[in-house]
Amino acid sequence: MEVAVLDIKGKETGRKISLSDAVFGVEPNEHAIYLDVKQYLANQRQGTHKAKERAEITGSTRKIKKQKGTGTARAGSIKSPVFRGGGRIFGPRPRSYSFKLNKTLKRLAKKSALSQKAKNNEILVLEDINFDSPKTKNFTSMLQDLGIEGKKSLFVLGESNKNVYLSSRNLQTAEVITSSELSTYKILHANNVVFLEGSLEGIESNLSK
Repeated sequence: MEVAVLDIKGKETGRKISLSDAVFGVEPNEHAIYLDVKQYLANQRQGTHKAKERAEITGSTRKIKKQKGTGTARAGSIKSPVFRGGGRIFGPRPRSYSFKLNKTLKRLAKKSALSQKAKNNEILVLEDINFDSPKTKNFTSMLQDLGIEGKKSLFVLGESNKNVYLSSRNLQTAEVITSSELSTYKILHANNVVFLEGSLEGIESNLSK
């Protein structure tokens, strides 16, 4: 699959780059995508929720009424979950929601997401860029020229670029990451994925294994 390389003004440079069919042309596996996105979202959860159980409630330990003759159920502690102010039955405890996925499945999920984007013509290739200083105005102007202003866009750099990253940080609809930070969730969350030329070689070599 060939894609035209654009410059920072959104115009074709006259060059084309060939995207690997092993990465951008596979049959999407929806279940692999589902599992990878599920793992990503699970890893975002803090898992610090906690409710007090009856052993942790402050209260008297005396037996609150006699065992027999009251006509009601037996009761031994005011901290019982059946009373107001008592402990909670099976309350949430701190836990980790993370789970393991093998590398082969995660690679398949990324390739499936990228192939889906390529099929829908939602992938752009931009020549490597750099800003003299971090300015949101420069980044906004580039989005306008590319025709993706106001849309969720993901920019994938070959290596970290502080000026480009800081220029995008105030924009809610744009995100800048390096190729090593690329995830299935981020790919699917964006309306358009913009690859800088320098990022493609590393991505294709990592995912074509």
